[in-house]
Amino acid sequence: MAESEKPRDKVKEIGRREFLVGSGAVIAAGALAAGIPGTTEAAASSITYPKSEGYIVYDSRLCLGCQSCMFACALTHEGVANPSLSRIQIIRDAPSFTKYPYDVVMSVCRQCVSPLCVQVCPTGACHVDEANGNIRRIDQKKCIGCKKCIQACPQDPHKTIWNPVIKKSAKCDLCEGAPYWNEKGGPKGKQACVETCPVKALKLVTEAPSQTDINGYDLNLAPPPPKAKPQGFVLPKQATDKAAEKGGN
Repeated sequence: MAESEKPRDKVKEIGRREFLVGSGAVIAAGALAAGIPGTTEAAASSITYPKSEGYIVYDSRLCLGCQSCMFACALTHEGVANPSLSRIQIIRDAPSFTKYPYDVVMSVCRQCVSPLCVQVCPTGACHVDEANGNIRRIDQKKCIGCKKCIQACPQDPHKTIWNPVIKKSAKCDLCEGAPYWNEKGGPKGKQACVETCPVKALKLVTEAPSQTDINGYDLNLAPPPPKAKPQGFVLPKQATDKAAEKGGN
């Protein structure tokens, strides 16, 4: 970690931990079971796909762990406030608070450049939607519930999720065509999780982040510090004009 980042991390660490201790928010069972995350490097593939035109990145140092993004995702896609149906998961290591900034980690679908979930799907349900910015998504009408996309996902936890109600898989589609989302979604639109986050810890970008760095999607999204104001007393314009006149005489 660079020395210049240490003061920022320390300030955020205190504020966030105080928030988490008092919040009592529910920890998603699936995310908790996965533990503090790491990301497995995606297996090399001989199959090439057009790159997605949109990627959700995040800043784990800003995240409060409030789970607003999870509820927003579930509501816009499923119409119910059930965080276990969210395509984005928040992982909290609340008991120890020893691994800042990874005591709270945002787990997002990476829209992988080489999507294994797409490669293994036997029905084409998990596919590259070329009509909507090449996003990797699942057509649940074609999904047969084989879970191969979930098993193939190299990320931890898996970014493809299981809906036990309809017994089908689901994944992030950047809110393209989300049934309960009143905004235009997709790579050129808005995403419920991004719009809902109270601290702007999520952002949509158009360039693919690193596919090999385990923290490639974890970026510094903090706003730049305000510009320093000039110090000292500044004479008003009238006073400077009069001083110039006296100097001329």
